[in-house]
Amino acid sequence: MSTISNSIDIDRRPEEVFAYITDPTHLPEWQDSAVSAVPMGDLPVHTGSRVVVTRQIGKRRIPSTMEYTELDPPRSWHLHGVDGPVRPEVQGRIEPLDDGTRSRVTLSVDLEGRGMGRGLVPLVVKPMIRKEMPRSEEKLKHLLEHPAA
Repeated sequence: MSTISNSIDIDRRPEEVFAYITDPTHLPEWQDSAVSAVPMGDLPVHTGSRVVVTRQIGKRRIPSTMEYTELDPPRSWHLHGVDGPVRPEVQGRIEPLDDGTRSRVTLSVDLEGRGMGRGLVPLVVKPMIRKEMPRSEEKLKHLLEHPAA
């Protein structure tokens, strides 16, 4: 596995960014490939919470279950794919900037393919993530800096 990583600065406090980004119901708002994200329990999430994320990968919609294995508000979180053909390891980190009035968000993704996912990861999924991640972070930035009235 090779890590795909990207960072972006957002003009919002780390606490606000963390609350938004770790709420799985917001995922389809800022990630193009996320068709849906359905929590398997109550919100807010906690260590051990699971969410079923369905992604559009090429012409297919592929569901996978993700588990929050670490939450350290408002600094970091870690999600682990527990099923499906493509199992991501997602780590997020938020660094305070300008005395905590702004945030630097860094997302890192590793991927493991199982079954048909072994072929999908290098040929489809990694190139898709490399292309999508900067766009997704820009969408995240826009949504957090310009909330709907």
